[in-house]
Amino acid sequence: MAEQEIAVKDLSEADARVELERLATLLAEANTAYHTEDAPEMPDAEYDRLKRRNAEIEARFPALKRADSPSEQVGAPVADGFAKVRHEVRMMSLSNAFEDDDITSFDQSIRRYLGLSDRDPLAYTAEPKIDGLSLSLRYENGKLVQAATRGDGATGENVTANARTIDDIPETLSGAPEVLEVRGEVYMSHADFADLNERQAAKGAKTFANPRNAAAGSLRQLDANITKDRPLRFFAYSWGALSAPLADTQIGAIQRLQELGFQTNPLTERCDGPADMIAHYKSIEEQRATLGYDIDGVVYKVDDLGYQSRLGFRSTTPRWAIAHKFPAELAWTRLEAIDIQVGRTGALSPVARLTPVTVGGVVVSNATLHNEDYIAGRDANGAPIRGGKDIRVGDWVQVYRAGDVIPKVADVDLDKRPDGAQPYEFPKLCPECGSEAIREEGDAVRRCSGGLICPAQAVEKLKHFVSRAAFDIEGLGAKQVEQFYNDGWIKEPADIFTLKDRYGSGLQQLKNREGWGEKSAQNLFDAIDEKRTIPLGRLIFSLGIRHVGEVVANLLARSYGTWDAFQSAIDAAHDPEGEAWVGLIGIDGIGTVVANSLVHSFAQEAERASIDRLVAHLTVQEAERPRTEGSPVAGKTVVFTGTLERMTRAEAKARAESLGAKVSGSVSAKTDLLVAGPGAGSKETKARDLGVEIIDEDGWFKLIEGA
Repeated sequence: MAEQEIAVKDLSEADARVELERLATLLAEANTAYHTEDAPEMPDAEYDRLKRRNAEIEARFPALKRADSPSEQVGAPVADGFAKVRHEVRMMSLSNAFEDDDITSFDQSIRRYLGLSDRDPLAYTAEPKIDGLSLSLRYENGKLVQAATRGDGATGENVTANARTIDDIPETLSGAPEVLEVRGEVYMSHADFADLNERQAAKGAKTFANPRNAAAGSLRQLDANITKDRPLRFFAYSWGALSAPLADTQIGAIQRLQELGFQTNPLTERCDGPADMIAHYKSIEEQRATLGYDIDGVVYKVDDLGYQSRLGFRSTTPRWAIAHKFPAELAWTRLEAIDIQVGRTGALSPVARLTPVTVGGVVVSNATLHNEDYIAGRDANGAPIRGGKDIRVGDWVQVYRAGDVIPKVADVDLDKRPDGAQPYEFPKLCPECGSEAIREEGDAVRRCSGGLICPAQAVEKLKHFVSRAAFDIEGLGAKQVEQFYNDGWIKEPADIFTLKDRYGSGLQQLKNREGWGEKSAQNLFDAIDEKRTIPLGRLIFSLGIRHVGEVVANLLARSYGTWDAFQSAIDAAHDPEGEAWVGLIGIDGIGTVVANSLVHSFAQEAERASIDRLVAHLTVQEAERPRTEGSPVAGKTVVFTGTLERMTRAEAKARAESLGAKVSGSVSAKTDLLVAGPGAGSKETKARDLGVEIIDEDGWFKLIEGA
C-alpha cells in the first residue's frame, strides 16, 4: 500500500472523489496491460487490493460512483486487428475470496438470498481456476461457427480460425443442442511452455514470461498459422447461449460437455457445503505443483441450475459463484541488482534481479519491487515510510508469486545484510530518455515526463497520435506505425509529415515494401496531407499527455481558442502564483492533477521541441466558438454552486457554454456571476466578499430567457 493512501473510513468526500479517479485510471491501465496486451504491469494481489478499495469507497460514497467505475468493468476493449463479436450472453468475471471465512460468508449470503435455512441442503461444485485466456465457442447444429475471447465481457475478439487449430476443441458435435456456446479456458502446459520458449530462443524470437501470457499471445495471433504451431489446450467449464438445457445441475452439465467431446477438469467435484469446499480446495492446493499447468485458485458454483437462475447476476459477477484464490508461494534468495524498467505509460518500475530460485515449481530470477517507497524504507528526512522495507543490493529477500503471474519481493532479512550495503537511490531521471521522472501527489509511481521523445513510450504514443479521436490518418494505423517505427522511418509525430519529402531520397521507397504499391503509397501521402489541418482539440488530445483525454482536450480547446493562446497559457502556468495557473485550474473540469501534467510536459525541453517540430507542419484550426449574438452572458465567467433543482449541473454548464460563457469551478476576482442554489456554502461567501453578482436558479433562467 502506498504511504499516501488514506484509510477509507477517514476519507472526506473530496478525498474520495480524487481517490476514485486515481483507482479508475490505475485499474483501467492494468486491465489493458493484462487483457489486451498480454503483458501484465500490476501483480494480481495488488490489482485485487485496489479493486476492493474502490468497492469500499463506492459503498461509503455511493453518489460518487463513476460512470467508468472499475466495479462495472470486465476485461478490456477489443484490440486493433480483430473483428468484434457481440456476446449473446455476457461473459462475466468472478468475485474473489481469500480466507476460509469468506467461503462461509458466501454460503450464508446464498442461503439468505434463496430463503434457505442452515439445515436445508445446498450443494456446490468446486473446480481448479485455470490461469489462461477465457474463450467462448459457438456451435450451431453441431458445427463450430464462431470462437471469441471475453474482451470487455460484452464484446470480444473473433479468433475462430485460431481456435480451429486447437486439438481440444471439436469441429463438430453429436447430440448437442441446436445452439450451444461452450465456455472455458485456453492454456498451455508447463512442459509445452518450456519447449516453446526453447524454440523461440533458438530462432532469436521473443520468449514468454509465463504459460498464461504464452497461451493468450498465441491464441490472439492475426495469423492462424502461428497459433497452429503453438501447443494450446482447452478446458470447458461453462456455457453461454443455449437452445436447450444441458442438465439440471452444474456437475451434470459438465459431465454432458465431457460426453460431447470436450476436455473437462478431472478435479471438479460436487461438495455439500463450506466444509467440503474448503477441504477440496486444500486437496487441490497440495496437488498444485504436480498438475502440469498453472492454476491460481478454486472456483465454487451453486450446483442447482434452478438456484443459479434465481440468484442471477450483479453488474459484472454472478451471485452464484466465487473464486477462492491461493495465497502467494514463498522462497528466499539473494538480491543481486535493482534495474529500472520504463513501461509503455512511462511508469518507472523497479525490478529485482535475483539469484535464481524455484517458487512453486517455476524458476524465478526477476521480481517486482513495487515502487520506490517500498524499497526506501525511509523518506528524505529520515522518517519511516509506511510499508517501506529498506531493501538493498546484496540483501537476502523473500519472493512470492501472486496469482502465479508476476513474482514479488515480499520481505527482507536484515540480519543477513552484507557489510557495506548502501541504500538504493531511486532515479529522478528516466533511464531511457533522460527526461524528468515525476511523481504526482498521491501516486506511488514515478513516471517519465518525456512522452513523445521517450523510446520506451514512443510506439504507444505514436499509436495514440494516429488513433481515431486524434489525427485518424487513413492507412496509418497501429500496425503500420509499429512497422515504420521499428524500421526507423518514424520516431516522432513530426516524422509522419516529412515522410513524403524523404520518399525516394536515400530511403527505401514505400511502394517497394511488402504489402505496399504505388497506389497505396500515394493514398497514404494524400491522407497525411489531408491531416495537416487539424482542429485544436484533436491536436491537444493527440499529444498523449497524461490525464488529458478527449473530453479534457476539447475543454481546453474551447477555453483557449487557439494553439498560440493555449501553449502560451501553459508556459505561463509554470508559476503557481500567477494568473495563468489560476486561470487554468479555474476551468471547470480541470484540476491540479491535469494542470500539473500539462505544465510538466510542456516544460520538458526535448518533448517541447518535439511538439514544436510537429506544429511547424500543421495548420491548427481555432476551436469552434458558440453563437453569442444576443447572449447576456457571452464572455462572462460563471460559477454554479449549491443544489440546482430545475437542471443538472451538466445541463447548466452546457447551456452556459453554448451562450458563450466560461464556466469555472471556483470563485475568484475574475468571476462575473455566481448562480447559487440551496446549500451554497463557501463559494457564495467568497463571492459576496469579492462583490461578485449572485443570482438564484430562477434568476438564471430569467436572465437567459430568449437567448
